[in-house]
Amino acid sequence: MSREKGGFTLPGEAGYEALTLKMAEKWGADVIRDSDGTELSPEITGAGYGIYSTVCIIRDHNEWARENMDALQQTFLSTSPVTADSDALEIPVMKEFFREQFAVNDSEESLAYWQVWDRTSDTLVPPEKWNYDEENETVTVRGITPFHTYTVSFLAYRIWEEISMYNYVTNNWDKEHLMPIDPRPAKARRFMLEWMEQWCREHPATTVVRFTSLFYNFVWIWGSSERNRNLFTDWGSYDFTVSPQALRDFEEEFGYALTAEDFINQGKLQVTHMPPTAHKRDWMEFICRFVAELGKELVDIVHRYGKQAYVFYDDSWIGVEPYGKHFQEIGFDGLIKCVFSGYEARMCAGADIPVHELRLHPYLFPVGLGGAPTFMEGGNPTRDAKEYWNHVRRALLREPVERIGLGGYLHLTEDFPDFQDYIESVSDEFRRMRAYHSQGKPFSFRARTAVLHCWGSFRPWTLSGHFHETYMHDLIHVNEALSGLPLDVDFISFEDAKAGKLKDYDVVINAGRAGSAWSGGDVWKDENLVAELTRWAYDGGVFIGIGEPSAVEGYATYFRMAHVLGVDKDTGARVCHGKWSFEEVPEKEISPSGLLPAGYSIPEREGAFLTDGTAQVLVSHDGTPDLTVHQFGSGCGIYLGGFAYTPVNARLLLNLILFGTSENCGLWLTDNPWTECAYYPAAGRLVVINNSDEEQKTTVQTEHGSVVFTLEPYGQEEKEI
Repeated sequence: MSREKGGFTLPGEAGYEALTLKMAEKWGADVIRDSDGTELSPEITGAGYGIYSTVCIIRDHNEWARENMDALQQTFLSTSPVTADSDALEIPVMKEFFREQFAVNDSEESLAYWQVWDRTSDTLVPPEKWNYDEENETVTVRGITPFHTYTVSFLAYRIWEEISMYNYVTNNWDKEHLMPIDPRPAKARRFMLEWMEQWCREHPATTVVRFTSLFYNFVWIWGSSERNRNLFTDWGSYDFTVSPQALRDFEEEFGYALTAEDFINQGKLQVTHMPPTAHKRDWMEFICRFVAELGKELVDIVHRYGKQAYVFYDDSWIGVEPYGKHFQEIGFDGLIKCVFSGYEARMCAGADIPVHELRLHPYLFPVGLGGAPTFMEGGNPTRDAKEYWNHVRRALLREPVERIGLGGYLHLTEDFPDFQDYIESVSDEFRRMRAYHSQGKPFSFRARTAVLHCWGSFRPWTLSGHFHETYMHDLIHVNEALSGLPLDVDFISFEDAKAGKLKDYDVVINAGRAGSAWSGGDVWKDENLVAELTRWAYDGGVFIGIGEPSAVEGYATYFRMAHVLGVDKDTGARVCHGKWSFEEVPEKEISPSGLLPAGYSIPEREGAFLTDGTAQVLVSHDGTPDLTVHQFGSGCGIYLGGFAYTPVNARLLLNLILFGTSENCGLWLTDNPWTECAYYPAAGRLVVINNSDEEQKTTVQTEHGSVVFTLEPYGQEEKEI
């Protein structure tokens, strides 16, 4: 194929015009963008490329913010429990929080929402028992119970926008701290709409307005101590959307009032990993509708000036749920997603929007997200880029996006010519894959697979945050494995399961810790849900349980689907009970083609036991089953004590799915689990990738015979079939 151009967004930089245009040519860019902290010069904007201009509508307006401090964004904060040694207690509310990020809102309307809690008895302290000292920022509580613990929940203004704060610290910026404006007050809404109108008039060269999300950032609460700076992070939390006006508007619309405790939740907050309460779901709906309404007004302005509007899915994306029912109302032309992993690429690719774009890593900053050097002495950005692309590429073989790109300071690449060369090869690989997808979908096996959790299709392919932030959850590893497997995958909720959607699937995966949104928690107390899944499995479905699937206390079994899995978990209640002994069954006795690829691993978890001795144990440790298969009616249950993504473990998961559904897997699979392939029938192309940092040899059986490949580390090869 002749080398194509396009589909690549380059971060340009004023002062480095020659470098910008050189890299645009080398990487096949058709668009040049600015980044946070950079600008584009007329020489760049006039060079004939499309121009993305970054807009963050709620920050970089400090002059207006200083004159309207009551219109800053807010959040509920709560002190840690303090023990009373008498019937009176003084609690400093800001002691634990980063004063450069937060300031107490002690206005009269704010104080009406403050709460003091006795956390020992879990009871609310009446307002007449406490008072606030504005000068010392302390709450004094009287008439309380000695040696109980107490907390204060209060409203605070956010006086330093968190992404600006992060970039400031990361890049040693010497500039004014940016404050986040709340769009809900009428005066702020007018300001934003007028500003957007003026901005569009003043930027005629811009072809795409790249909204750095919209209004509300994911929650990131910093502490006062450097020993515990990151008090709380949740990329899916709505805590930063609250204000007295929002609470009043919510009560008027929904007919009931929310309190501080609805957000603070005994200090746990409303973490995305927890099953959502009815109040949380209502609040999310309330915020999503508001964001869509005001977002549409901004996008309409952009469109009136003949420009397109794209939204960056990270940062201030709360309320901009791409799979929610209000997202389409905004009218965005494109969705941009920052990606480290395959599941993030799939999350972007599956959204119903005209253009999907991935911002690749590493970001062109001196250091990466974890603080390790990247584009500086000690860094190896080429190695980093290969590792990240290795994850993203396998997902893009399954589901296409239209564009990729980078962000940051382009001049940092000058000292790393090998990085410049590698990105050239990445852009070429991407354009070839995109071309194959344009001719038709890749081959997939027939096993229709569903992941079952509380959020369902509202939040597919994600948990909360990037892989390095949610690695401790089995399900994120499952999602990462599934993102590159030749399967059609959906995400369904427990409500979907009860409503009859199970009939559309051959395999259902439920994975996660007990009590989490991913395992399900109290939803498993619903006997109708249990019966529906049992019937589906009995009639031929494959139920794969990982970690603590269907777990909830209060019943004869801890796993509500134990009868299907043939496995349950002892939480301590069965310490005196006997357990079935077993011998591991050779995998070839279960599947002649084998199930356990060389190099697989299964995390060892304690407590699992066989319910009646009929489940076949393939892998165990110290008398504890780690991988089992259990026939149930015409279907089966498969249990894994845990799952951690590796390329080999991804093949293990695929083997189990194909075995459970009795699907012949002889064709269009590599025989080396460190490698994967995608076959595009319409394009007549077979693409094989090496997911390891070592040379790999692999063979693919096709309808026309076997094809042998030798792939360099992280390499990719393609053949016409």
